[in-house]
Amino acid sequence: MIEYAADLLTQSMTFMDNIYDPQAGYLYNIYYALQHETRSSSWYAAGLLARNENDDCEQAIKILNNIIGGQFLNASEQWYGDYQTYPEQPYPGTEVYPAVIYNTWDPNWRGFIGTAMIVCYEEFGHLLPEDLKQRIMKSLHLDAIGDTYRVYGVDDDNLTPAYSNAALMKAAVSGWVGRKVGDANITAEGETWSQEIVDLFNQNDTLAEFNSPTYFGVSLFALTLGAKYLPADSVLGFNAPRMIRETWDFVGDVYNANMKNIAGPWDRSYGYDLNRYLAIMSLWIWSFVGLEQSPLYPKPTAVGHIDDFEIGPLIAIMADYHKTFVTEKTLNALTSFGDSRLVHRSAYSPAFDHVPRNYSTFVSPKLTIGAQSFSENVVGGPSINPGKFNPVVVQWLREDGSHRVGFMSLWPETESLQVKVSENRLNLTYPVVNDTSKFVFLVDPNGMVGPKNVKSWNDIAGLKVKVSGTIEPEPGISFCGINGGSCDTVK
Repeated sequence: MIEYAADLLTQSMTFMDNIYDPQAGYLYNIYYALQHETRSSSWYAAGLLARNENDDCEQAIKILNNIIGGQFLNASEQWYGDYQTYPEQPYPGTEVYPAVIYNTWDPNWRGFIGTAMIVCYEEFGHLLPEDLKQRIMKSLHLDAIGDTYRVYGVDDDNLTPAYSNAALMKAAVSGWVGRKVGDANITAEGETWSQEIVDLFNQNDTLAEFNSPTYFGVSLFALTLGAKYLPADSVLGFNAPRMIRETWDFVGDVYNANMKNIAGPWDRSYGYDLNRYLAIMSLWIWSFVGLEQSPLYPKPTAVGHIDDFEIGPLIAIMADYHKTFVTEKTLNALTSFGDSRLVHRSAYSPAFDHVPRNYSTFVSPKLTIGAQSFSENVVGGPSINPGKFNPVVVQWLREDGSHRVGFMSLWPETESLQVKVSENRLNLTYPVVNDTSKFVFLVDPNGMVGPKNVKSWNDIAGLKVKVSGTIEPEPGISFCGINGGSCDTVK
């Protein structure tokens, strides 16, 4: 294991060691007092096998047996082959615990836990007892069969080939276990989904779930499994290396090494500055260039969305192999800023987009401007989540000695937007407007330096903004801080 990946493994495992319950054989959920969680426990099991010290293997075996023991086995139910979200949970589908997708049960747990089990089996099978290996294989077969129950638009399911991270995990698990157990139908399921994902990718050489600092990371992990564990004549085995390389080529183009950030816009994001929240892409970057040069704050546990640190062992385990598909040009871009540039890409989610989404990003040493033009049948992007969809993002490097990155993001209000991005300039147009139409920007408040009571654009430290157009030039201002304000807290 390369040095930086080994450091990621060590630090992520230390984080989880402190929340592991050896008596129960599960990790605690960091957000709920002394409750356990299943998905993160599967990731921890892989890390235990990779570390293989003291009683690590014994604990990993215990965890894997526990997770398999909590698999849902009723073939008449929508969650067949899925796993508990936490072991204390009631059984889904009762009057007091109704079946609510992505709530009382999560279909994506099949993919997350299934891919973790594949890594345990493939990389560390020599450490596992034969009876557990047989249980893993049977469990993964049920997992893949249950995943065939997913049909877009039926029972509130939203899985399509454009839901890239979930679709790729499904394709990888089905393709792998179908071949292992000789189930031609499941193998064909994996090939069909792989082909649809690849066909969509080939339209623009991009993943449909585009430029998500978290879910790009998951998609790249699933593609790595396809490249490493599926035969070269399979759809994913053949195409995954190219898809990994081209995805990283884009990341290198929009990465700002001075700010340690992947510039926007972002289809799905859990924050606005990679220095302040943990995105899975930051873990990949850590494994390549080290924590110090990665986007993460030097003390990773101090940042937001810290629970994704728990996938760290899987990234570390796959990093050596994965890195072989990343070009030197991209690796250099992760540590050294090159020239200012304008980057263009397109992506397409057929169920939601009337036309492909067109992305433009201006990247300069201290400023990035990213925006996308789109016309959709929903508000909030293909994930239908305005809180995570960031169609317009500006980031800048503050000049107050803090090295802090400031940000502003357009809150999505409409189904369509037209943008033009150029050097230091951003033009936004709503194709359909009325007298209530407005542009709402979430703007990073000043840090320790700068006015605390912002009254105009002039009070934003490190950024000069000049506004023009058929709009009211003076903005209305609200504060949405951690203790509230005149609007709800923005996290």
